Amino acid sequence: MSSFLSIRKLAAGYGRSQVLFDVDLDIPSRGGTAVLGRNGAGKTTLLKAIVGDVPAWKGTISLKGNDLSRRPTEDRVHGGIGYVPQEHSVFAGLSVRDNLAIGTLLKRDPSAVDRVLATFPKLGKRLDQAAGTLSGGERKMLAIARALLGDPKLLLLDEPTEGVWIGVIEEIIECLTDLAKRIAVVVVEQHLDLAIRVADHAFVLDRGRIALQGGAQEVRSNPELMRYLAP
Repeated sequence: MSSFLSIRKLAAGYGRSQVLFDVDLDIPSRGGTAVLGRNGAGKTTLLKAIVGDVPAWKGTISLKGNDLSRRPTEDRVHGGIGYVPQEHSVFAGLSVRDNLAIGTLLKRDPSAVDRVLATFPKLGKRLDQAAGTLSGGERKMLAIARALLGDPKLLLLDEPTEGVWIGVIEEIIECLTDLAKRIAVVVVEQHLDLAIRVADHAFVLDRGRIALQGGAQEVRSNPELMRYLAP
């Protein structure tokens, strides 16, 4: 498959602290990609650099051949990137209905809300409930649903199962696996087996550099993997 997102020699960080070093990776236009690594390896920074929340110090981030490295976040969203951050992913004081309404502002497709509610039927029973009062799993569902309302072609998810009850985890993983048949899905996930279930490809970050990469099962069976995942 063609590369939807291409990253070359990406360096990024915060203040004077560099986190990513010469990162090269390609994301295909369809399928799941897992980004693995221990805490502090640079996984979240990588997602934030792709979506524009963290500026690229050097290197390129190209979407469908267009260099977005210096473009604002809104250009990247309009280009087809959706992002579900690890924290603060919903508007807690607004209802589920209003959170979803915000998600429709980009595409304004009246039928889109019905489609995401069919994917996450639990949300349909909570439309008038404040998002901040939802369970952890329901908030994750809402964040994913809102991102999908923008009709992304590349969906970035940072720890989508963190703090989620096992029954809801299965619903989220099934949703992401199904999505990966149609669009590009990039998942940062601490639970290795869950990440591999979604992913066709995998990258392992170690101290801000790509340490391993390849097919998901190939990376999973690499004897070096646990060395890069151990705390």
